[in-house]
Amino acid sequence: MVEEIELPPTAKPGIAVSGRPQPLHLAPDNEEERIISNIAELDRALGGGIVPGSVILIGGDPGIGKSTLLLHLLNAVAREDKPVLYVTGEESASQIKMRAKRLGTLHPATYLACENQVESISAMTLEMRPGLLAVDSIQTLSCTDIGSAPGSVTQVRESAARLLHLAKRENIPLVLIGHVTKDGGLAGPKILEHMVDTVLSFEGERSHAFRILRATKNRFGSTNEIGVFEMKEEGLVEVSNPSEIFLAERPLNTAGSVVLPSIEGTRPILVEVQALVSPSNLGTARRTAIGADPQRLALLCAVLEKKAGLNLYGHDIFLNIAGGIRIDEPALDLGVISALASSFLDRPIPSTTVVCGEIGLAGEVRATGQIESRIREAERLGFTRFILPRGNRERLTSSFTIKLLGINTLQELLEHLFQ
Repeated sequence: MVEEIELPPTAKPGIAVSGRPQPLHLAPDNEEERIISNIAELDRALGGGIVPGSVILIGGDPGIGKSTLLLHLLNAVAREDKPVLYVTGEESASQIKMRAKRLGTLHPATYLACENQVESISAMTLEMRPGLLAVDSIQTLSCTDIGSAPGSVTQVRESAARLLHLAKRENIPLVLIGHVTKDGGLAGPKILEHMVDTVLSFEGERSHAFRILRATKNRFGSTNEIGVFEMKEEGLVEVSNPSEIFLAERPLNTAGSVVLPSIEGTRPILVEVQALVSPSNLGTARRTAIGADPQRLALLCAVLEKKAGLNLYGHDIFLNIAGGIRIDEPALDLGVISALASSFLDRPIPSTTVVCGEIGLAGEVRATGQIESRIREAERLGFTRFILPRGNRERLTSSFTIKLLGINTLQELLEHLFQ
């Protein structure tokens, strides 16, 4: 339970001239060019760059690299002869400078302010009029006329609303860093995500070098677009070809491993699906999935038992998407089924084979989207055989050098995998 202070009522204003209804086709056009950060993976996630006056919210676990990404972004914008303002309510100026020096992001046009009062931040912004305003983090800010503590629902909502109004009125792009809860959601009221224009989620395990920047909301571009970074000593480094990185350490001719072409936004990425099936000594066998939906894994195990006759009941099953990436699309089904069957039968799948498709409860293989992009990516990386749904195979209009095998049932998949 959180106590909220009731604000005093204000007089209801009349209708402003700019607030009167007008025909939609007479509304002003936004002809301004986006601000290109020259960080290609970030620009991709944003839909092509930063829109002037937009509000971007970046969330992620502690230590994932949010502040590091922010310094890279500020440095990139400052290099375009645009002064930028970095407001922090969590760290001292010496701590920020130490990190910026290590990352090589010290630039004379980057200004730093250690402040957590929204009124002071607004005054600084109006006086300086920066090309980009960054606040780290929204949960540390407070408004002087609200009595609740920083981080409370009221303070987060009001602080975000006032900064958003400032950004829209002055046409200054605003980047907010947001904390997350232990469940992985953004801390504070849900209205915070509704208010902003773009929500970027920074994903990845701290033990893994790779970070995924995923756009979960974007009013100016595609949602579910991702950018891939690698954490190194010099900071976050762009990964321009994620498929080669994720497959670099893939074991060849090993049971329980198969390659799947996944689609993230508009980008095809080849990932390795690993499965381990081993007899269980417990009364109830375990079903563990890392990087995939555990409920989907249980469903596919049941289909494999019923339609292919593989007795998985007394076996522990572990599924892993190598590289720390998470995949939620149905096209993962064929990869999971293939890896499970390979591990259970202890028969390796040829290393030049990729699989992609959705599995139904009757054991049928269903078509999936953007299949041509997946085929081109597999062909580019040197794979020679692609197992896909027959529905996709029949609708292809382009020609490819890779061998395409269309299947309709689970039984056909197993025949092609181990022939």
